[in-house]
Amino acid sequence: MKVFVAGSAGFIGTNFVRILLRDRPEWDVLSFDALTYAGNPENLDELSVNPRHRFVQGDITDSATLDRAVTEFAPDAIVNFAAETHVDRSIHGFADVFVRTNVIGVQNILEVVKAHNISRYVQVSTDEVYGALDLNDGKIFTEDTAFAPNSPYAASKASGDLLCRAYFKTYGTPVMVTHCGNNYGPYHFPEKIIPFFITRAMNNQPLPLYGDGLHVRDWVHVEDHGNAILAVLEKGEIGHSYNVSADNERSNIDLAKMMLRILGKEESSITFVAERPGHDRRYAIQPSTALAALGWSPKYDAEHFEQGLRETIEWFQSHKDWADRAIARANGVNQHIA
Repeated sequence: MKVFVAGSAGFIGTNFVRILLRDRPEWDVLSFDALTYAGNPENLDELSVNPRHRFVQGDITDSATLDRAVTEFAPDAIVNFAAETHVDRSIHGFADVFVRTNVIGVQNILEVVKAHNISRYVQVSTDEVYGALDLNDGKIFTEDTAFAPNSPYAASKASGDLLCRAYFKTYGTPVMVTHCGNNYGPYHFPEKIIPFFITRAMNNQPLPLYGDGLHVRDWVHVEDHGNAILAVLEKGEIGHSYNVSADNERSNIDLAKMMLRILGKEESSITFVAERPGHDRRYAIQPSTALAALGWSPKYDAEHFEQGLRETIEWFQSHKDWADRAIARANGVNQHIA
Protein backbone atom coordinates (compact mmCIF):
# COMPACT_ATOMS: atom_id res chain seq x y z
CA MET A 1 0.00 0.00 0.00
CA LYS A 2 1.04 3.60 -0.63
CA VAL A 3 -0.14 5.94 2.13
CA PHE A 4 -0.26 9.73 1.95
CA VAL A 5 0.02 11.16 5.48
CA ALA A 6 -1.02 14.80 5.84
CA GLY A 7 0.26 16.57 8.94
CA SER A 8 3.15 14.13 9.26
CA ALA A 9 5.57 16.49 11.04
CA GLY A 10 3.23 17.10 13.95
CA PHE A 11 3.08 15.05 17.14
CA ILE A 12 0.57 12.31 16.25
CA GLY A 13 1.41 12.27 12.54
CA THR A 14 5.12 11.78 13.23
CA ASN A 15 4.44 8.81 15.48
CA PHE A 16 2.02 7.31 12.95
CA VAL A 17 4.57 7.53 10.11
CA ARG A 18 7.07 5.71 12.32
CA ILE A 19 4.54 2.97 13.03
CA LEU A 20 3.87 2.48 9.31
CA LEU A 21 7.55 2.28 8.39
CA ARG A 22 8.29 -0.05 11.30
CA ASP A 23 5.29 -2.39 11.15
CA ARG A 24 4.34 -2.38 7.46
CA PRO A 25 7.67 -3.05 5.70
CA GLU A 26 6.11 -3.32 2.24
CA TRP A 27 4.32 0.01 2.41
CA ASP A 28 5.50 3.36 1.03
CA VAL A 29 4.74 6.62 2.83
CA LEU A 30 4.59 10.19 1.57
CA SER A 31 4.73 12.76 4.36
CA PHE A 32 2.98 16.05 3.59
CA ASP A 33 3.17 18.95 6.03
CA ALA A 34 3.00 22.74 5.95
CA LEU A 35 5.63 23.01 8.72
CA THR A 36 3.75 25.55 10.80
CA TYR A 37 4.98 26.35 14.30
CA ALA A 38 3.97 22.85 15.57
CA GLY A 39 5.06 20.93 12.48
CA ASN A 40 8.69 20.19 13.17
CA PRO A 41 10.85 18.98 10.25
CA GLU A 42 13.35 17.63 12.76
CA ASN A 43 10.79 14.96 13.72
CA LEU A 44 11.27 13.31 10.33
CA ASP A 45 15.00 13.90 9.78
CA GLU A 46 16.14 10.38 10.59
CA LEU A 47 13.53 8.95 8.21
CA SER A 48 15.05 10.73 5.20
CA VAL A 49 17.38 7.79 4.54
CA ASN A 50 14.49 5.33 4.34
CA PRO A 51 13.76 4.58 0.66
CA ARG A 52 10.11 3.94 1.50
CA HIS A 53 9.59 7.44 2.89
CA ARG A 54 9.46 10.78 1.11
CA PHE A 55 8.61 14.25 2.45
CA VAL A 56 6.85 17.05 0.58
CA GLN A 57 6.24 20.44 2.16
CA GLY A 58 2.72 21.58 1.44
CA ASP A 59 -0.43 22.95 3.00
CA ILE A 60 -3.80 21.17 2.74
CA THR A 61 -5.41 24.61 2.32
CA ASP A 62 -3.47 24.95 -0.97
CA SER A 63 -5.55 22.76 -3.26
CA ALA A 64 -3.13 22.99 -6.22
CA THR A 65 -0.11 21.83 -4.21
CA LEU A 66 -2.15 19.11 -2.56
CA ASP A 67 -3.46 17.82 -5.88
CA ARG A 68 0.01 17.87 -7.44
CA ALA A 69 1.50 15.84 -4.57
CA VAL A 70 -1.32 13.28 -4.73
CA THR A 71 -1.02 13.02 -8.51
CA GLU A 72 2.73 12.36 -8.33
CA PHE A 73 2.58 9.86 -5.46
CA ALA A 74 -0.66 8.11 -6.53
CA PRO A 75 -1.56 6.83 -3.05
CA ASP A 76 -3.98 4.05 -2.22
CA ALA A 77 -5.00 5.80 0.99
CA ILE A 78 -4.84 9.18 2.73
CA VAL A 79 -4.68 9.74 6.48
CA ASN A 80 -5.17 13.33 7.62
CA PHE A 81 -3.59 14.59 10.85
CA ALA A 82 -3.12 18.12 9.51
CA ALA A 83 -4.98 20.45 11.85
CA GLU A 84 -4.76 23.44 14.11
CA THR A 85 -5.28 21.85 17.53
CA HIS A 86 -4.33 24.18 20.37
CA VAL A 87 -7.59 25.33 21.97
CA ASP A 88 -6.09 28.45 23.55
CA ARG A 89 -4.92 29.71 20.14
CA SER A 90 -8.43 29.22 18.72
CA ILE A 91 -9.83 31.33 21.57
CA HIS A 92 -7.25 34.11 21.56
CA GLY A 93 -7.30 35.56 18.07
CA PHE A 94 -6.55 32.71 15.64
CA ALA A 95 -10.03 31.25 14.96
CA ASP A 96 -9.77 32.07 11.25
CA VAL A 97 -6.64 29.90 10.94
CA PHE A 98 -8.54 26.99 12.51
CA VAL A 99 -11.40 27.36 10.03
CA ARG A 100 -9.03 27.44 7.05
CA THR A 101 -7.10 24.33 8.04
CA ASN A 102 -9.74 22.24 9.80
CA VAL A 103 -12.61 22.98 7.42
CA ILE A 104 -11.33 24.22 4.05
CA GLY A 105 -8.29 21.94 4.25
CA VAL A 106 -10.48 18.90 4.90
CA GLN A 107 -12.76 19.85 2.03
CA ASN A 108 -9.72 20.07 -0.26
CA ILE A 109 -8.64 16.56 0.75
CA LEU A 110 -12.14 15.22 0.18
CA GLU A 111 -12.10 16.68 -3.32
CA VAL A 112 -8.72 15.06 -4.02
CA VAL A 113 -9.94 11.69 -2.71
CA LYS A 114 -12.98 11.94 -4.98
CA ALA A 115 -11.07 13.14 -8.04
CA HIS A 116 -8.29 10.54 -7.81
CA ASN A 117 -10.46 7.60 -6.76
CA ILE A 118 -8.47 7.07 -3.56
CA SER A 119 -9.69 3.83 -1.99
CA ARG A 120 -9.60 4.84 1.70
CA TYR A 121 -9.47 8.11 3.64
CA VAL A 122 -9.12 8.38 7.42
CA GLN A 123 -9.95 11.75 8.97
CA VAL A 124 -8.36 12.03 12.42
CA SER A 125 -10.59 14.05 14.73
CA THR A 126 -11.18 14.69 18.42
CA ASP A 127 -13.56 13.90 21.26
CA GLU A 128 -14.02 17.66 21.72
CA VAL A 129 -16.59 17.69 18.91
CA TYR A 130 -19.01 16.09 21.40
CA GLY A 131 -18.86 19.01 23.82
CA ALA A 132 -18.41 18.55 27.55
CA LEU A 133 -19.67 16.35 30.37
CA ASP A 134 -20.32 17.17 34.02
CA LEU A 135 -17.74 15.91 36.47
CA ASN A 136 -20.02 13.54 38.34
CA ASP A 137 -22.91 12.63 36.04
CA GLY A 138 -21.45 9.30 34.89
CA LYS A 139 -22.19 10.00 31.23
CA ILE A 140 -19.74 9.10 28.50
CA PHE A 141 -19.26 9.90 24.81
CA THR A 142 -20.22 7.21 22.30
CA GLU A 143 -20.12 7.17 18.50
CA ASP A 144 -23.81 8.19 18.60
CA THR A 145 -23.30 11.24 20.81
CA ALA A 146 -24.51 14.40 19.05
CA PHE A 147 -21.95 17.06 18.21
CA ALA A 148 -21.97 20.05 20.61
CA PRO A 149 -18.60 21.79 20.29
CA ASN A 150 -17.76 24.55 22.77
CA SER A 151 -14.57 26.15 21.39
CA PRO A 152 -13.66 27.52 17.95
CA TYR A 153 -11.20 24.63 17.68
CA ALA A 154 -13.84 22.00 18.43
CA ALA A 155 -16.35 23.67 16.13
CA SER A 156 -13.85 23.67 13.25
CA LYS A 157 -13.09 19.97 13.77
CA ALA A 158 -16.80 19.14 13.94
CA SER A 159 -17.31 21.04 10.68
CA GLY A 160 -14.62 18.98 8.97
CA ASP A 161 -16.19 15.78 10.28
CA LEU A 162 -19.60 16.82 8.95
CA LEU A 163 -18.07 17.48 5.55
CA CYS A 164 -16.72 13.92 5.63
CA ARG A 165 -20.20 12.62 6.37
CA ALA A 166 -21.70 14.74 3.59
CA TYR A 167 -19.15 13.56 1.00
CA PHE A 168 -19.77 9.95 1.98
CA LYS A 169 -23.55 10.34 1.76
CA THR A 170 -23.52 12.42 -1.43
CA TYR A 171 -20.64 10.95 -3.42
CA GLY A 172 -19.81 7.67 -1.69
CA THR A 173 -16.37 9.07 -0.81
CA PRO A 174 -14.57 6.31 1.17
CA VAL A 175 -14.23 8.21 4.43
CA MET A 176 -13.73 6.93 7.97
CA VAL A 177 -13.44 9.27 10.97
CA THR A 178 -11.73 8.66 14.31
CA HIS A 179 -12.43 10.58 17.52
CA CYS A 180 -9.75 10.30 20.17
CA GLY A 181 -9.09 11.73 23.61
CA ASN A 182 -5.98 13.60 24.72
CA ASN A 183 -2.72 12.06 23.49
CA TYR A 184 0.66 11.88 25.19
CA GLY A 185 4.04 10.46 24.23
CA PRO A 186 7.30 11.35 22.41
CA TYR A 187 7.65 14.26 19.94
CA HIS A 188 4.82 16.19 21.62
CA PHE A 189 5.23 19.94 21.05
CA PRO A 190 5.44 21.61 24.50
CA GLU A 191 2.24 23.64 24.35
CA LYS A 192 -0.13 20.90 25.60
CA ILE A 193 -0.36 20.13 29.30
CA ILE A 194 1.85 17.02 29.59
CA PRO A 195 4.91 18.18 27.59
CA PHE A 196 4.38 21.74 28.84
CA PHE A 197 4.44 20.64 32.48
CA ILE A 198 7.33 18.21 31.94
CA THR A 199 9.54 20.88 30.39
CA ARG A 200 8.58 23.47 33.03
CA ALA A 201 9.20 21.04 35.90
CA MET A 202 12.56 20.06 34.43
CA ASN A 203 13.45 23.78 34.47
CA ASN A 204 12.12 24.24 38.05
CA GLN A 205 9.33 26.53 36.84
CA PRO A 206 5.79 26.63 38.29
CA LEU A 207 3.04 24.50 36.75
CA PRO A 208 0.00 26.74 36.04
CA LEU A 209 -3.40 25.01 36.28
CA TYR A 210 -6.58 26.62 35.02
CA GLY A 211 -9.31 27.21 37.61
CA ASP A 212 -9.51 24.56 40.32
CA GLY A 213 -7.52 21.99 38.31
CA LEU A 214 -10.34 19.44 38.48
CA HIS A 215 -10.99 19.33 34.72
CA VAL A 216 -10.94 15.72 33.52
CA ARG A 217 -9.50 14.38 30.28
CA ASP A 218 -9.41 10.88 28.77
CA TRP A 219 -5.75 10.06 28.05
CA VAL A 220 -4.44 7.82 25.25
CA HIS A 221 -0.80 7.04 24.45
CA VAL A 222 0.11 8.21 20.95
CA GLU A 223 1.38 4.72 20.06
CA ASP A 224 -2.02 3.23 20.96
CA HIS A 225 -3.77 5.94 18.97
CA GLY A 226 -1.56 5.28 15.94
CA ASN A 227 -2.30 1.56 16.08
CA ALA A 228 -6.02 2.31 16.29
CA ILE A 229 -5.81 4.48 13.16
CA LEU A 230 -3.89 1.73 11.39
CA ALA A 231 -6.64 -0.76 12.32
CA VAL A 232 -9.27 1.59 10.90
CA LEU A 233 -7.20 2.21 7.76
CA GLU A 234 -6.82 -1.51 7.07
CA LYS A 235 -10.12 -2.95 8.30
CA GLY A 236 -12.52 -0.13 9.09
CA GLU A 237 -15.94 0.15 7.49
CA ILE A 238 -16.36 2.98 5.01
CA GLY A 239 -18.68 5.70 6.29
CA HIS A 240 -18.22 4.81 9.96
CA SER A 241 -16.69 6.73 12.84
CA TYR A 242 -14.62 5.15 15.59
CA ASN A 243 -13.99 6.42 19.11
CA VAL A 244 -10.48 5.75 20.40
CA SER A 245 -10.16 5.44 24.18
CA ALA A 246 -7.96 3.73 26.76
CA ASP A 247 -10.74 4.26 29.35
CA ASN A 248 -8.33 6.45 31.29
CA GLU A 249 -9.89 9.55 32.87
CA ARG A 250 -7.60 11.80 34.91
CA SER A 251 -8.08 15.22 36.45
CA ASN A 252 -5.51 17.85 35.55
CA ILE A 253 -4.42 18.28 39.15
CA ASP A 254 -3.92 14.53 39.65
CA LEU A 255 -1.98 14.43 36.39
CA ALA A 256 0.27 17.28 37.53
CA LYS A 257 0.91 15.59 40.88
CA MET A 258 1.78 12.29 39.19
CA MET A 259 4.27 14.00 36.89
CA LEU A 260 5.89 15.85 39.79
CA ARG A 261 6.17 12.63 41.79
CA ILE A 262 7.86 10.83 38.88
CA LEU A 263 10.22 13.78 38.42
CA GLY A 264 10.99 13.99 42.15
CA LYS A 265 9.62 17.54 42.39
CA GLU A 266 7.49 19.22 45.06
CA GLU A 267 3.73 19.71 44.61
CA SER A 268 4.21 23.29 45.80
CA SER A 269 5.23 24.16 42.24
CA ILE A 270 1.55 23.86 41.20
CA THR A 271 -0.10 27.27 40.84
CA PHE A 272 -3.68 28.14 39.92
CA VAL A 273 -4.47 30.71 37.24
CA ALA A 274 -7.64 32.31 35.93
CA GLU A 275 -10.06 29.95 34.22
CA ARG A 276 -9.94 29.68 30.43
CA PRO A 277 -13.04 30.96 28.58
CA GLY A 278 -15.44 28.11 27.76
CA HIS A 279 -13.22 25.52 29.45
CA ASP A 280 -14.88 22.10 29.07
CA ARG A 281 -15.17 20.36 32.43
CA ARG A 282 -14.84 16.70 31.48
CA TYR A 283 -14.30 14.45 28.47
CA ALA A 284 -14.84 10.70 28.68
CA ILE A 285 -15.08 8.24 25.79
CA GLN A 286 -16.63 4.81 25.76
CA PRO A 287 -14.06 2.43 24.28
CA SER A 288 -15.34 1.58 20.83
CA THR A 289 -16.78 -1.91 20.48
CA ALA A 290 -16.48 -1.42 16.72
CA LEU A 291 -12.77 -0.67 17.06
CA ALA A 292 -12.28 -3.66 19.36
CA ALA A 293 -13.88 -5.80 16.66
CA LEU A 294 -11.03 -4.70 14.36
CA GLY A 295 -8.57 -6.29 16.77
CA TRP A 296 -7.42 -3.12 18.56
CA SER A 297 -6.84 -2.69 22.27
CA PRO A 298 -4.60 -0.21 24.11
CA LYS A 299 -1.27 -1.26 25.56
CA TYR A 300 -1.30 1.70 27.95
CA ASP A 301 -4.75 1.38 29.52
CA ALA A 302 -5.64 3.02 32.85
CA GLU A 303 -3.68 0.41 34.77
CA HIS A 304 -0.53 1.14 32.74
CA PHE A 305 -0.94 4.91 32.41
CA GLU A 306 1.80 5.72 34.91
CA GLN A 307 4.19 3.49 32.96
CA GLY A 308 3.37 5.35 29.75
CA LEU A 309 3.72 8.70 31.49
CA ARG A 310 7.05 7.68 33.04
CA GLU A 311 8.37 6.61 29.61
CA THR A 312 7.21 9.93 28.15
CA ILE A 313 9.01 11.88 30.87
CA GLU A 314 12.16 9.82 30.30
CA TRP A 315 11.94 10.62 26.57
CA PHE A 316 11.77 14.35 27.27
CA GLN A 317 14.62 14.10 29.76
CA SER A 318 16.80 12.47 27.11
CA HIS A 319 15.60 14.84 24.37
CA LYS A 320 15.80 18.17 26.18
CA ASP A 321 17.65 19.73 23.24
CA TRP A 322 14.83 18.66 20.92
CA ALA A 323 12.27 20.43 23.10
CA ASP A 324 14.42 23.58 23.33
CA ARG A 325 14.90 23.67 19.56
CA ALA A 326 11.20 23.01 18.92
CA ILE A 327 10.18 25.93 21.15
CA ALA A 328 12.79 28.23 19.60
CA ARG A 329 11.69 27.27 16.10
CA ALA A 330 8.01 27.84 16.95
CA ASN A 331 8.77 31.27 18.40
CA GLY A 332 10.56 32.18 15.20
CA VAL A 333 7.68 30.95 13.00
CA ASN A 334 5.08 32.81 15.10
CA GLN A 335 7.10 36.02 15.01
CA HIS A 336 7.33 35.72 11.25
CA ILE A 337 3.56 35.26 11.01
CA ALA A 338 2.94 38.23 13.30
